[in-house]
Amino acid sequence: MSHRALALLGAAVALTVAPLRIIAQTPARATKPKIASNGAQAATAWVAPRMADGKPDLQGSWSNASLTPFERPKELAGKEFFSQQEAAAFTRTALDESNRDRRGATPEADVNGAYNEAWFERGTKLGANLRTSIVVDPADGRVPALTPEARQAAVARAAVQQRPPEGPEDFALPVRCLVWPTSGPPMVPGPYNNNYQIVQTHDYIAIDVEMIHDARIIPLDGRPHLSSAIRRWMGDSVGHWEGDTLVVDTTNFTDKTHFRGSDRNLHVIESFKRTGPDSLQYRFTIEDPTAFVRPWTGEMIMSRAPGPLYEYACHEANYSLANMLSAARAEEKAVATEGSRKPSK
Repeated sequence: MSHRALALLGAAVALTVAPLRIIAQTPARATKPKIASNGAQAATAWVAPRMADGKPDLQGSWSNASLTPFERPKELAGKEFFSQQEAAAFTRTALDESNRDRRGATPEADVNGAYNEAWFERGTKLGANLRTSIVVDPADGRVPALTPEARQAAVARAAVQQRPPEGPEDFALPVRCLVWPTSGPPMVPGPYNNNYQIVQTHDYIAIDVEMIHDARIIPLDGRPHLSSAIRRWMGDSVGHWEGDTLVVDTTNFTDKTHFRGSDRNLHVIESFKRTGPDSLQYRFTIEDPTAFVRPWTGEMIMSRAPGPLYEYACHEANYSLANMLSAARAEEKAVATEGSRKPSK
């Protein structure tokens, strides 16, 4: 186990009151294919490796980087899966259209104020399930509409982002390095840093998120959620096993995180299931009756990542935040000075 994994497991211990009963971390090996008498490999179902307590071993580094659209493109309406040929064609087009270095833009437009193509890591292929969208329910592969109240709240938030920031609170949470909308839950692909490290014991699952460097410590001992008065950036997660599937239930989000327009009533139900030596099926369901007109579900196949997981050194004390506020004040002063120089009519 790496030093980072050990540190993550240590954090789980430190953040809990009850003693942590650690099960040996050497998992049972997955079943090897049987060889028939004629030397050919006999067909046999893959069996997930097990922890010492008999639960499936989810540990390791995983990536959800994928070119699969989050919502089904309108030109693919009614089509749930790609064929192999369609997948190859879609992949070529997606890689070409998303590559800023191929657009022939000016250096300023290419960088777009932050990064050029060298910094992005969106993945190079569609998900292994060849779905045309991550959203699988509703059947049209589209996120359900927001409620009227949620639409009004989204308009108000957008208005704040359009005006010069008066203080740190006016910046979006990702800019402040507090939370990233794709970090989870739910854990969905972003433009880069799509890696997660899972550390597992009998009593806890810990998920180290590369983006913004947060760690989710998920108890498996049947405890209830925290009081609704306690709110967290990534919510309060509790988990349990349903057969070979890990189910994680998360509530208690703040009213400052807004996944796809959600609010403080967001409820996320996730499931994790090993489907192969290097694959992990991940599903999530979003329930938020005050934000969406109906619940909705997404699915993707996470793939084994080589690791290690490096720290994403982003935090709210970054000097860039103070510089951006100083720049806003300087811009306001320049506008005021220019206005005072104009002759009155």
